Amino acid sequence: MKIGIILISYFLCFLSINDLKAQSIRIIPQPNELITKNASFTLNSEVSIIASSISNATALTLQKYLQEEFGFQNEIIEAKLANEKAIVFRMKADLPKEGYELIIDDEKLEITASNSTGWFYGVQSLKQLLPQASDVKSNSSSLKIPAVSITDSPRFAWRAFMLDEARYFKGMEQVKMLLDEMALLKMNVFHWHLVDDQGWRIEIKKYPLLTEVGSKRKSTQVGPLKWASPIQSAEPHEGFYTQEQIKEIIKYAQERHITIVPEIEMPGHSSAAIAAYPWLGTVKKEIEVPILFGVGTDVYDVSDPKVYKFLTDVLDEVIALFPSKVIHIGGDEVKYNHWKESDAINAYMKEKNLSTPADLQIFFTNSISRYLNNKGNRMMGWNEIMGHNLHEYQDEGDTESNQRLAEGTIVHFWKGDEELVNQAVSSGYEIVNSLHTNTYLDYDYGSIPLSKAYAFDPIPKNLDAKYHSKVIGTGSQMWGEWIPTNGHMHFLVFPRIAAFAEVGWTETENKNYDAFKIALKKLQKSWEKKGIYYAPDSAVGK
Repeated sequence: MKIGIILISYFLCFLSINDLKAQSIRIIPQPNELITKNASFTLNSEVSIIASSISNATALTLQKYLQEEFGFQNEIIEAKLANEKAIVFRMKADLPKEGYELIIDDEKLEITASNSTGWFYGVQSLKQLLPQASDVKSNSSSLKIPAVSITDSPRFAWRAFMLDEARYFKGMEQVKMLLDEMALLKMNVFHWHLVDDQGWRIEIKKYPLLTEVGSKRKSTQVGPLKWASPIQSAEPHEGFYTQEQIKEIIKYAQERHITIVPEIEMPGHSSAAIAAYPWLGTVKKEIEVPILFGVGTDVYDVSDPKVYKFLTDVLDEVIALFPSKVIHIGGDEVKYNHWKESDAINAYMKEKNLSTPADLQIFFTNSISRYLNNKGNRMMGWNEIMGHNLHEYQDEGDTESNQRLAEGTIVHFWKGDEELVNQAVSSGYEIVNSLHTNTYLDYDYGSIPLSKAYAFDPIPKNLDAKYHSKVIGTGSQMWGEWIPTNGHMHFLVFPRIAAFAEVGWTETENKNYDAFKIALKKLQKSWEKKGIYYAPDSAVGK
């Protein structure tokens, strides 16, 4: 009896020790399965990296990281030349597209995947298992990696971070920094909001005034009162990306297995374009790039064939630049009063037998969808493109529509109740769920504390299980109105981006907020080293 009690006590103690060890080994986002072992792998310059031709690019990424962080000189070799201890990249065809296995014991370190993306994500997990370079003694020639067995793949295929540079231009250095952090956190879509009322940030060679005029504003609304603020900066703001710069950023993202999805707003949020070419608007009069935030002073005249040609010309250059098959057209916050007051628009609606402004918007949106489809692309837009009534400034009758949104459209859900999600998925559309009350990074920590960001589930609670697969992922949106400096942006993005990464990757049953906060400490140390001015624990809420 006593022996039995002793054995049980020993077993429980063993479990407790292993459980504590498992808790101390944390990766963000948390893997599907992580098993700890009572061993470690010794890494030094003598350890070879074994890779084939198809895994060589990822092996080079790891080799460069180990050299820069720890000064190791690990040679990449073929399997037949391997020594006993090595880091091995293996192929396993039946693993999921973005899945990987990471097996570490005292004799080997294996990263197994079916493709380069899986290997890359295996390396990102390995990085988080390694100590911080600052914690390693300068004279140390080796380090210990805890032995683990990880089997992992993402919950959602679409795991996005959005940066709005139309309001404040941030530039290549900041974008590359964000891409680096996204890659470490296994986020795979950089949603780039490049045009809006307050600025046009992408060079379009056929229409040079878009950047010569539309990328500049003479002042900017600022101040603690935000939307109601009467305060102006009295300082000009400008900036845009040349097509060559965009190509460089796209390449940088591709190396990190991130797809850049450009957003070219239409038919609303178009004041910067209209300031450059006044004939694009409904009024056909000169305007300035707005210095106030909010919805702009005019919208595109979609009845004018020249305007449609302009938009398709812009899309042609965008498609030629961006490898992404998905093109985001915005479609949100179109103030219908601009169309209602236009004689040309009213005549066009009568000609096309369109009864309401919502009919017109869906009719226009579908024409853009057909154009993109013919180019081999797919349209995405905020959920107003379905004709949803989301705003108090629209008349109720204006948002009624008998038009059906083009098949194959990705609906980017940002506002409205769960019934609107049900309408979209039951009608056959895939959605990305970016509900603003949970995912908008311009909201302060009082509105979306870190815990609320972490708790978000892209699949609504009451959504029928048969539609769950229609929710392809989620996005976190850094809208730019109130981030005039890089530090403002850092404070709002970090650490919530890590929470959203786990929302997109980790199965709900494997999430644990307390464990996440412990793992966050290591990320915070790396952010400090990189000059990322994240919000301190005292600011992010409970």
